Amino acid sequence: MDNQNNFNENMNQENPMPPRRPEGNSRFWHGVLAGALVTVFAGLIVVGMSLGIYLFSRSMGRGGSRPEASQTGPGITDGKEKAGNELDYEQINTKMSLIQNIIDRYFLYDEDMENVEDYIYKGMLAGLDDPYSEYYTAEDYKEMQESTEGVYSGIGAMLSQNRNTGLCTIVRVFENSPAFEAGMKPGDILYKVEDKVVANESLTILVNNYIKGQEGSQVHITVYRQEKDEYVEMTLTRRSIEVPTVEHQMLADQIGYIMITQFDLVTTQQFKDALDDLESQGMKGLVLDLRSNPGGVLNGAVDIADYLLPDNLTRYDKGEGKTMIVYTADKNGKGDHYTASDGHQVDLPIAVLINGESASASEVLTGALKDYNWVTVVGTTSYGKGIVQSLMPLGDGSAIKITVSHYYTPSGFDLHGKGIEPDVVVELDEELKTQAVVKPEEDNQVQRAVEVVKDEIGEANPG
Repeated sequence: MDNQNNFNENMNQENPMPPRRPEGNSRFWHGVLAGALVTVFAGLIVVGMSLGIYLFSRSMGRGGSRPEASQTGPGITDGKEKAGNELDYEQINTKMSLIQNIIDRYFLYDEDMENVEDYIYKGMLAGLDDPYSEYYTAEDYKEMQESTEGVYSGIGAMLSQNRNTGLCTIVRVFENSPAFEAGMKPGDILYKVEDKVVANESLTILVNNYIKGQEGSQVHITVYRQEKDEYVEMTLTRRSIEVPTVEHQMLADQIGYIMITQFDLVTTQQFKDALDDLESQGMKGLVLDLRSNPGGVLNGAVDIADYLLPDNLTRYDKGEGKTMIVYTADKNGKGDHYTASDGHQVDLPIAVLINGESASASEVLTGALKDYNWVTVVGTTSYGKGIVQSLMPLGDGSAIKITVSHYYTPSGFDLHGKGIEPDVVVELDEELKTQAVVKPEEDNQVQRAVEVVKDEIGEANPG
């Protein structure tokens, strides 16, 4: 699994495109710059401390003899050089002891050792310079596990984090949610939660520690609205949100429409139920909307691809005699193959809608369907997240998420950093980009996808 990161408030994916900087919005960027400088300064300290993760002990940090600062400053390395890419644990040990000595002697406030320890681990993962690898405290890990179950207490908005700027942006507001009622719009940039500037917070931390909370509690949020170059403050009351991962309806001319907002544990069954309902109404073609879908549970995308594709497409089967859906490869070239096997397929014209924030698992589904020419892809180039993260519990309730492999579409295409290009390019009308809820009949991208499906129906039934 994957925003990114992606992540409604339990998104897993990053915002692919940096927000454009309109003229006259210097107030926001001055604020962000100040926050970024503080974050970078703190990050440098954390990354430096992280190198001592395995050797830093409480006994050394809190008791026994430690070198005086004046004795160990300039000569801390003793002229030694690291061998290759290995860490010099003796040097790290000495430096950590020195830092703790300085903290004990000069730090003005009480030291929260549990917090310091957590940031050592966070720093070690941050030192990998990979936006998708992250350390989770026991509390963070528990909340993240709850987030994939489709129900949470929050505000009802989907966020995405830009991997270049660190800014978190609203990409979707769910109808009749607290966010919708407060006037939040797609494109709003999260600036403050209560009095905390969160413009450069990790998306997971922002969501779990600031956005979600006890049902009935209030949260005060400040967003920056680019289109008007203004800050907008709003107070929202958190409530239990059942994430609508799948929505569907029948459009004109018997064209079915299914939107998947993200891939959770409940998504596959919701999709099958939606498809069955549309087929019972006489559906002649389907528009599958994956726009702004940040990904989520990989198996959800694989299972839906399996449900749509036949099992015996051998073009990319690698000798297995089955339809390849996606495969992965780690640093040693080893990985997993996911193939179709459920005996089900959908033989109707299908158009898949994507945009620049369709990422990860949504790209897995799109890539598989596109490689077999089973669908026509409509919209704009997808995000381009073609790497896999693995969650690894550490035995004490905490865990790390770490990038472990690339994934490839059936044809062997590595989409990471490139994205999937649509067969039919169409941009969303400008006035719709900040509209909280856009009905399919108002949506120019949906209507273009409908035209594609209708054309394919006509080709299949000439005369």
